[in-house]
Amino acid sequence: MKLFGPNRSQLILLALGLPVALALAVFSPTNALVIVPGALLVGALLLFPELAVYLLVFAVPFGSLLPFNIGGANVTAADGLLLLAWALYLARGIARRRVELKIPPLALPFGLFILAAGVSMTVARSLTDSIAELTKWIEMFAAYWLVAQFFEEKQIGKLLAVMFCAGLAQALLGAYQYYFRVGPEGFLLFGGANLRAYGTFEQPNPYAGYLGLILPLALGAGLGILVNVSRKGAKAPRFIDWGLLVLATVSAVAMLAALFFSYSRGAWIGVAAALGVTALLVLVRSKRAATLAIVLGLAALIVIGLGEINVVPNIITERFATVGDYFNFQDVRGVRANDENFALVERRAHWQAALEMFQDAPWVGVGFGNYAVMYPMYALPKWDDPLGHAHNYYLNVLAEAGALGFVAYVILWGAIFLVVGRAAPVARGWRQGLLAGGFGMLVTLSIHNFFDNLFVHAMYIQVGLTLGMVEAFNVQGNSEDSLS
Repeated sequence: MKLFGPNRSQLILLALGLPVALALAVFSPTNALVIVPGALLVGALLLFPELAVYLLVFAVPFGSLLPFNIGGANVTAADGLLLLAWALYLARGIARRRVELKIPPLALPFGLFILAAGVSMTVARSLTDSIAELTKWIEMFAAYWLVAQFFEEKQIGKLLAVMFCAGLAQALLGAYQYYFRVGPEGFLLFGGANLRAYGTFEQPNPYAGYLGLILPLALGAGLGILVNVSRKGAKAPRFIDWGLLVLATVSAVAMLAALFFSYSRGAWIGVAAALGVTALLVLVRSKRAATLAIVLGLAALIVIGLGEINVVPNIITERFATVGDYFNFQDVRGVRANDENFALVERRAHWQAALEMFQDAPWVGVGFGNYAVMYPMYALPKWDDPLGHAHNYYLNVLAEAGALGFVAYVILWGAIFLVVGRAAPVARGWRQGLLAGGFGMLVTLSIHNFFDNLFVHAMYIQVGLTLGMVEAFNVQGNSEDSLS
């Protein structure tokens, strides 16, 4: 008899009913309160392995709150749930005697980058740090493959909804921190009136980066559903379509507010570009492209002009006043830091250290994941804190993996842009919105990574899940317009 045959629900419920009944009869009420929900959760996961993926979505922002140490390395709930999800799906395939793994299109570029990173590990001073960094990219690929392999369209709609709920939860937490000034004193704004939002990410910049990964998806999904509903001859929208539209709208508004509360310039720039690209891909068809592009361009010029005449609040214009300086690699040795230029000088100091690491080891770098380990040898005077990374992921890869790793990274990222970019314009229905949002996510990630490193706090798993949704749509085609 096959466990996952036509009567698998009854068999699993029967198998769980016995230990549940035994727990209620033998154990104390307190212990039973732990055992019974645990048994029910196990049963639900066996019946519906996708639940592990939905839990994984929440573990990306919240899993770091409860890390546990294994062999000197911190492991979070996101790591465990990703492994569990794969185990559940493979177990189901084995039980059905049908395990058919399809190699996804991005497997080769992912493999090339992972291989190049592995080569750089041969010169790493800290192999532990190298393995930890390499594991992130393996997990990103595993998350991408998981969704691309096992998820169908209805499950993708639910996965999107879970992502929006996770983003909404983080936005509400950020608003609470902002208004009630809950957090480190160094995050205070406006003389202590408010505090930069940081969610569960310890710092405002990665927090804003996380919101930026979901915001384009929310905008794209919402616009995609509206376009599909308004299309002549389209099927009448169902309850799940309206539900996802409302959730996408509410979460997008909340996340935009929280993004502002983070006071992260890199995120503001990246998300602004991402939302513009997403809207263009969803709304624009043929001749309307030029018109909408002109309108958006004029809107941007108007905003800049209004800023010059002080119509736009100073809080925004002042925050962007020195953005251009971040594209200047001026030597900051001897530059005196103050409250106004501290963030800029600090970043430049780390950029210089990264470039000097590359100059000393141009081919394979100083070792993947070893920027912080090697930083004391290259630190500029008065800038002793390595901060964990170079605050520019491109320079970070160049320093740690050399030219070999950097070229492999460019190939990987170019392949990802190509796959998602080719899928978005030809899709129809609400899928077009999701694929456009996926492309927008890549835009904000690429821009923000110029100022920071967003491959932290399990956000690489979030990226992998989104790439998996795009690939799942590519494989399944565009046969239907409704989510249900």
